[in-house]
Amino acid sequence: MVHSVELVFDEATDAAVRRCWDDLMRAGVRSQAGHTSPSNRPHVTLTVAEEMADTVDDALVPVLDRLPLPCTIGAPMLFGGRVFTLVRLVVPSADLLALHTQVHEACLPHMPKGALPHADPGHWTPHVTLARRLPPEQLATALSLRSVGRDLSGRIVGLRHWDGNNRVEHPISRA
Repeated sequence: MVHSVELVFDEATDAAVRRCWDDLMRAGVRSQAGHTSPSNRPHVTLTVAEEMADTVDDALVPVLDRLPLPCTIGAPMLFGGRVFTLVRLVVPSADLLALHTQVHEACLPHMPKGALPHADPGHWTPHVTLARRLPPEQLATALSLRSVGRDLSGRIVGLRHWDGNNRVEHPISRA
């Protein structure tokens, strides 16, 4: 498994992304709505590593000074080949890119093997996942949904460290 550091949204933005997940499910496309774990929520992954020490939580506290951060959830995009992951781009504003760089630098001393390459500054694509393992024959249905293609103005309000090995969420806070 892996560890990740993720941005989370305010209630209104979270609800809007969940409506998109629900729209996909109603259209017959398996979405993130089908993943019912309490820790499953709309988020933007900032960095991912095979290992990350718990000491990273304290190192991330200064990043909270950058929040809340307005964002635009924009165009749908696809990752993959034979099957796809459907995501929405989180438009990479200068503030979001600066936050990403700060998180990367704060996390490096706590990641013995470093970050996975796609999470490095200059290689990172900020996005919110809508559906995983999407077969090609469902692409037209998914992309035709209004909620999948319409820009959404939102707010990023929180930061968490996800320990995938133990399936534990560590909200980053000053307390």
